[in-house]
Amino acid sequence: MIIYPAIDLQDGKCVRLTKGNFDKKTIYSRSPLEQAKVFQEIGFKYLHIVDLDRTISKDKSNLETIKNIIDNTTLNIQVGGGLRTEDTIKEVIDLGIDNAVLGTAAVNNPDLLITMSQKYKNKISVGLDVREKMIALQGWKDQTQISCFDFLNTIKNLPLRSIIFTDINKDGMKQGINIDDTLKMAESSKISVIASGGVSNIEDIKMIKSKNKIGGVIVGKAIYDGLINLNDLVKFSA
Repeated sequence: MIIYPAIDLQDGKCVRLTKGNFDKKTIYSRSPLEQAKVFQEIGFKYLHIVDLDRTISKDKSNLETIKNIIDNTTLNIQVGGGLRTEDTIKEVIDLGIDNAVLGTAAVNNPDLLITMSQKYKNKISVGLDVREKMIALQGWKDQTQISCFDFLNTIKNLPLRSIIFTDINKDGMKQGINIDDTLKMAESSKISVIASGGVSNIEDIKMIKSKNKIGGVIVGKAIYDGLINLNDLVKFSA
């Protein structure tokens, strides 16, 4: 199982949101590069980055910060946030990232997803952000009535790297993940499913790993708030 410690970027800083709400934001003191180096030194091999600025504005991004992390660590980095065109997807892949995460674009523009997954095989992931099993888009602001499980049927045969399954109501709440729907997603797909949203302690990690179906887990706020010891966490990472 892959453990992805997470860095959310806004204005070049590490931040964490609660349920995706920009008004409920915590800014952390370490620079993104310093934080990434901490993860690497402890022994993590992977990193999950979300460019929050790009989710809300096509004119802003944290590409320079992401490139700085790529150039100064050996981490395998996946990046999401506002990747809604072929140009923006190519832009982040050309930085040297491991894989790009498409959310809104995957749902609103399936032709783009098909094209990109064929062009960049095993380098495109789909981020499914859900409330009560229904997909939310545009940085979680737009709620659809599209079932995540119905949408899975439209993408399950594409050459994707992974599906990142986030329960928005759990994200940043540190109350445990939505294991039932995450597990159902993993059991319904040959594509690796990554759990996200709500990890609160090392027992959550043990439980996820014990299912033997979930390919990885993204851990964010529980790290920054000191609820999970990184030396304990890294032991579970592939």
